[in-house]
Amino acid sequence: MATASRSGDDWWRGAVIYQVYPRSFQDTDGDGIGDLRGVTRRLPHIASLGVDAIWLSPFFTSPQADMGYDVSDYCGVDPMFGTLADFDAMLAEAHRLGLKVIIDQVISHSSDRHPWFVESRSSRSNPKADWYVWADPKPDGTAPNNWLSIFGGPAWEWDGVRKQYYMHNFLSSQPDLNFHNPEVQEALLSTVRFWLDRGVDGFRLDTVNFYFHDRHLRDNPPLVPDPEATSNDAPDVNPYGMQDHLHDKSQPENIAFLTRLRALLDEYGGRTTVGEVGDGARSLKTVAAYTSGGDKLHMCYTFDLLGPDFTATHIRRCVENFQAVVTDGWVCWAFSNHDVMRHVSRFVRDEAERERVAKLAISLLSALRGSICLYQGEELGLPEAELAFEELRDPYGIRFWPAFKGRDGCRTPMVWEGALANAGFSAGIPWLPVRGEQRMLAVDAQENISGSVLEHYRSTLAFRRLHAPLLDGDMRFVASNQDILAFIREKDGERLLFVFNLTREPQTVQLSTGTTVAEVLPMPGFAPAFAESAIMLSGLDVFCGRLRA
Repeated sequence: MATASRSGDDWWRGAVIYQVYPRSFQDTDGDGIGDLRGVTRRLPHIASLGVDAIWLSPFFTSPQADMGYDVSDYCGVDPMFGTLADFDAMLAEAHRLGLKVIIDQVISHSSDRHPWFVESRSSRSNPKADWYVWADPKPDGTAPNNWLSIFGGPAWEWDGVRKQYYMHNFLSSQPDLNFHNPEVQEALLSTVRFWLDRGVDGFRLDTVNFYFHDRHLRDNPPLVPDPEATSNDAPDVNPYGMQDHLHDKSQPENIAFLTRLRALLDEYGGRTTVGEVGDGARSLKTVAAYTSGGDKLHMCYTFDLLGPDFTATHIRRCVENFQAVVTDGWVCWAFSNHDVMRHVSRFVRDEAERERVAKLAISLLSALRGSICLYQGEELGLPEAELAFEELRDPYGIRFWPAFKGRDGCRTPMVWEGALANAGFSAGIPWLPVRGEQRMLAVDAQENISGSVLEHYRSTLAFRRLHAPLLDGDMRFVASNQDILAFIREKDGERLLFVFNLTREPQTVQLSTGTTVAEVLPMPGFAPAFAESAIMLSGLDVFCGRLRA
């Protein structure tokens, strides 16, 4: 059977994207920090998984206060990662291997060391005075309103030169750009064009719903908790989650800007965008607005599957909610990324089931309707690393320790060769430590080992490519026990039935009248029993069968 992988301008629809966190991927110069040459060196590993693209987290010039998400030059490569020539070489090698390259675009805010902000804060009358969000204090000297920073405290920082506050949704060293100013939009779009001209295939848009703020700076009301919400804006130790963020993000003006951005990408053809949307209970409505009509974003992801819940009820609710709200848009599903605890650590009850949960998770992710994103190291089943406070580098974790440990535990270095110093990541001292429990799961310990998590990822992604329904076919759930997740994927006459047992107990599923399995398809790593109209599943098991037409 021919593979169902896509080509052409819609290659992104149903694509598998592999996220690379450059500072933790591969170090080639011994400074303990990964670099672009390291990415190039390891591209064959990524290609061997059978993915379609890589997403490269920020490598731009930056003071690194927030690990590169504080950009001081949108068109430059930070020296710790290499040079523009290194980027070009990486891009060329990725393309040679058949991989698309998506880069992070962090344009809701910049570093306070960006020349734009340096000029903006110098006076109230300079040419860039209105390029950032500035506001006068209240008569008593306090901040203009009650908006909060995700990283703790008010979203406003006092500047003594201008005698005004400036807005920052994250660190005070990450001032928010003023998208209400047309000159700001033009400048940012020109940086997007810079990378398009270099040949990148798309952009992951960081905090894409944070671009605009309410011009009137109205206070946010308190949040009325929604027990049906499937995602949250912040951990419950952070007071940011106590507000209903009606005015500091997700403003209607963003639609027009996203239309301009899409028009720019369409000039080049075959490019894509994936937006990060964090909007609490409104996330799906925001995704619908941002992906509808085919003239804005190509796809978005939310935080719905990035929490601790790995149950049939939760996943079905997330998918059905998406299908009901986002009627003509596209989603990119993920269980892990650089901002959340690694999913095997979120989902497992004990270490004994880590490998089986890792396999089940990628099998499920690969069967959902949408594109999918994998985070480096999940193909090894890496657990979250435990770090001491003095080892932390993440300002978010440092601010809320010990109630919230931050994001460093999922950002520790990739493990390549278990017997080498730092598991082959670096000859120097790594910026974050390499833990022994991760070292034992290194690539060389799993390569060509039948039944390993790594080989399971390769087999599962190959299975996905073999079946057109798994790329962009229809998806509908079928009636089942509440603890069982069962659905059909269908396209061009091929109908596949998937049944996932996310519990730890054996389950028997009776097929509904009229549902006849013509052929049991061997899902990699699983061997459920099938007898007439009954499917017998062990704990953490999955069944796939082709239905009779």
